[in-house]
Amino acid sequence: MLVGLGFKLIIQAAYFTLIARSLGAQNYGAFVGVVGLVGILSPFANLGSGNLLIKNVARDKGEFGKNWGLALVSTLLASSILFCLLLLVSRFLLPPTIPAKLVMLVAASDIFGTTLTVVCGQAFVAFERLKWTASINVLLSAIRLAAAIVLISLYHTPSALQWGSFYFGSTSLVALISVILVFSKLGLPSFNIHRSAAEFREGVYFSVSRSAETIYNDIDKAMLARLGTLEATGIYGAAYRLIDVSFAPVASLLAAAYPGFFRAGMSGISSALEYAKPLIIRALGYASLVSLGLVACAGIVPFVLGGEYRLTVEALRWLAILPVFKVLHFFFSDALAGAGYQAVKTAVHAGVAIFNILINLWVIPAYSWRGAAWSSIASDALLACGMVTAVWVLSRRSRIETPETKRLEARAEA
Repeated sequence: MLVGLGFKLIIQAAYFTLIARSLGAQNYGAFVGVVGLVGILSPFANLGSGNLLIKNVARDKGEFGKNWGLALVSTLLASSILFCLLLLVSRFLLPPTIPAKLVMLVAASDIFGTTLTVVCGQAFVAFERLKWTASINVLLSAIRLAAAIVLISLYHTPSALQWGSFYFGSTSLVALISVILVFSKLGLPSFNIHRSAAEFREGVYFSVSRSAETIYNDIDKAMLARLGTLEATGIYGAAYRLIDVSFAPVASLLAAAYPGFFRAGMSGISSALEYAKPLIIRALGYASLVSLGLVACAGIVPFVLGGEYRLTVEALRWLAILPVFKVLHFFFSDALAGAGYQAVKTAVHAGVAIFNILINLWVIPAYSWRGAAWSSIASDALLACGMVTAVWVLSRRSRIETPETKRLEARAEA
């Protein structure tokens, strides 16, 4: 995963630089604003079936055919509904200067194409055949880079709408290749669409939790496009993109560890926490170093992206602390999910998402992209505290309520 994400990081850096420079801050801001809005609903595009696939197959490989079929059916049905819903709400949530066709292209790309691609990657994660997951991730970035190169060769100053068309085409191609790859390497689906109420509920929890993550990560970009300016959205979006790229090594560790959380979690939250501890220590060491590096090297951004992005330097330095907070809340939230406390994880995520929206309504009109940066820092810090607290409380309760403890208490009472 690290090697794959390393290649992906290099490709994304080239792709991001080309698109940001060629579109300019305003067009890039329009594109980022649409992506941010779509990202809020896209986690519901498969109703958590990809996460359930990992959980069930990590514990029993024989469950693959059924869960792969359920993932495909869930993605098709839920994505169709969400696509129509997004077209309706975008008219009220995005500025009128953003073309409706751009919303359609990005929505079709991310809700259908990207969701299907992610589910295919999750199928390989379930079997811990991570070289194929990494290959799919690299392929997605590589095809988008190729699309960006073709776009720039055809149009000297492309618009956000023109890039949207190439974005849709490249994502659709990767989705098709990914599905064929799963069919050939892992097997065909079994279209038994029955799922228990408990699993359906857990899948919804996964979707709500992922959507809440997207809200506190991306809603500020959509709100900045609506309440601020597209130029400010481009400046802030570029800085946040660099934060995401810097987090790639930790993301690879999280992906590799994810099935293990479900196996460790079968013995309770304490086992999941023990499994997470050494991983968290390593990831925090990396995150601390990369945060210092972002602060020190932020000044080179305008030389790479262009003079329009000079204010991205300040935005990046504000956001440099985020990798540390992200390490804490991602690992502890995976520990909760692995031990079966998906509802608790979802509640914490939802609470932080609501907090993020409310604070953005105040700080973005008053402070533009700086307000968006401050709200991101506050939200990630709050989320880290919430996840750590939830794991600590549940772990402490599980130790108190062990069978041995209960037997000792009964004997003492007798």
